Amino acid sequence: MSAGDILGFVTGLACVWLTARANIWNFPTGILNCIILGLVFFQRGLFADASLQIVFIVLAVIGWRKWLSGGHAGESSPVFSSSPREQAILFGVAAALTLVLWRLLISLQGASPPIDALITALSLCAQWQLNRRQLSTWAWWIAVDLISIPLYWSRGLPLIAVLYTVYLLICLRGWRHWRRLPRADASA
Repeated sequence: MSAGDILGFVTGLACVWLTARANIWNFPTGILNCIILGLVFFQRGLFADASLQIVFIVLAVIGWRKWLSGGHAGESSPVFSSSPREQAILFGVAAALTLVLWRLLISLQGASPPIDALITALSLCAQWQLNRRQLSTWAWWIAVDLISIPLYWSRGLPLIAVLYTVYLLICLRGWRHWRRLPRADASA
């Protein structure tokens, strides 16, 4: 177990816990976590996951600004719903992105190209919804966790696999918490 594994565990746990509480500090904590995990994943040949951390940093900055500018920085601020049409579009984006990344990862000789590509695609869609403070983000994060746990275990990252198991539990709690928050009109 490396220092990166341990630091990734601690900062990741803090980030997801803050997100479940709808706390805006999830964004800077998540940025730190992405820096750490990006290095860990790169060393293990999980190139899509490593690259995803860079994208997450950019998306975290955008989400942080969006929550602040939209007046939704408080833990009791309302959440938004997504439409079935938006979910269908996100599924299509995730499928297309998975196929593109899969081919790219094969050419890069990455570890577990199809699964790594799927995790990346689903994570991007989940983060998109988190930035928009949509309740549906939790279903996507839960899917990411369920796929990530066995991948990280098989890649010799047991602490990260345990972390994603804890993420799964926190995501279930976060989903329950966010369902109790007031709902905002999507046009707000």
